[in-house]
Amino acid sequence: MDIPDWQAAAANTLWRPYRQMKNAPPSLPVVGASGVRMTLADGRELIDGIASWWTACHGHRHPHITAALADQLNHVHHVMLGGLVHPQAARLSTRLAALCPGDLDHVFFSESGSVSVEIALKMAIQYWRNKGVQGRTRFLAFRGGYHGDTMAAMSVCDPEEGMHTMFRGALAEQVIAPIPRTRQDRQAVLRLLTEHHSELAGVIVEPLVQGAGGMRFHAADDLAWLRRVTEDRELLLIADEIMTGFGRLGTMFACDQAGVVPDIMTLSKALTGGTLPLAATVARSSVFDAFWSDEPGHELMHGPTFMGNALACAAANASLDLFALNTDRLDRARAMELQLREGLAGCLDLPGVVDVRCRGALGVVELAGPADREWWVQHAVDNGVWLRPFGNIVYTTPPLVMDADDLDRIIGTMVSGLRVG
Repeated sequence: MDIPDWQAAAANTLWRPYRQMKNAPPSLPVVGASGVRMTLADGRELIDGIASWWTACHGHRHPHITAALADQLNHVHHVMLGGLVHPQAARLSTRLAALCPGDLDHVFFSESGSVSVEIALKMAIQYWRNKGVQGRTRFLAFRGGYHGDTMAAMSVCDPEEGMHTMFRGALAEQVIAPIPRTRQDRQAVLRLLTEHHSELAGVIVEPLVQGAGGMRFHAADDLAWLRRVTEDRELLLIADEIMTGFGRLGTMFACDQAGVVPDIMTLSKALTGGTLPLAATVARSSVFDAFWSDEPGHELMHGPTFMGNALACAAANASLDLFALNTDRLDRARAMELQLREGLAGCLDLPGVVDVRCRGALGVVELAGPADREWWVQHAVDNGVWLRPFGNIVYTTPPLVMDADDLDRIIGTMVSGLRVG
């Protein structure tokens, strides 16, 4: 397709993510988005099979969220939360506290998922120091995990197979364990927890699905087991729900499926319905209480400039309205799982396919070798769909409002690509 003038002018100034700028093909120019579709500069429409990196849970440009943003523009765009507060942040914190499992009642805002993880790690370390316990500065994390691209977040990602291996030596060394799926895995986790107990500030996990590290699944029982062993050892459990939160797996949070209340939870991505950057680090009362003191230095030492941005909080409140008003959102995610399972099941018989797995509004086909991303992108675009594989994973995370016909088109595009790719 022809490249618009505005895109050509930015060919060398717009530094794109995860791309070798020297030889990467031009990005697809998007000039509009509505519902589950994006419009390209040449007029073609693509069904968004990725929900814009899993954020657009209600589809693009939902009128309720758009109206909330338009109204907020007439009041407050942004004020610092250092010494000031505004209604949208106050309301959102109250609603998140009511929505999150158990007594996860204390909400600290930031601008991105990676930063919310940084805050969670920092919160856990300072928790112990505030309690007078020294030396607890490391974390147990899991192979296959991914928690973001900032420095501390990278340190708790998979250090061998993940995208951050080139930063080895520059990152803090954490304790890495297998996800406790089997008896052997659980024994390894217990051994590491015992060996490193005195230096661990906590354990961080992506509940039920490890996202960008490979879309690996584990069972609710595995998560419940991890909660029990961390409680037994009085270790903080951090649940990274940045990908899984807000309905992706058929419940509001993945932890709900295991009946688990983590000590700290991180949220982002779908929090604002895919409109504006916003994240939250939510703590239980037992964690918050360690910062509640008359002693100087016990306050949480963090304060992002745009934390609790009024426009972003307005969007998030509107997104929560939609979950409350449209009780079928979670039902639709569960229905998508059945449709994805049925539609992708036959892929197991195709050459090069080693696994097919589906959970909620998430369908994954794992290949024996790396997926040719550029070929897959072109194949999907030719079929009117936007897909973006990574590593050896071809997947879809559709908006929760997608109907069965559009999801069938995504499934058909994945299956046809696997047959000829």
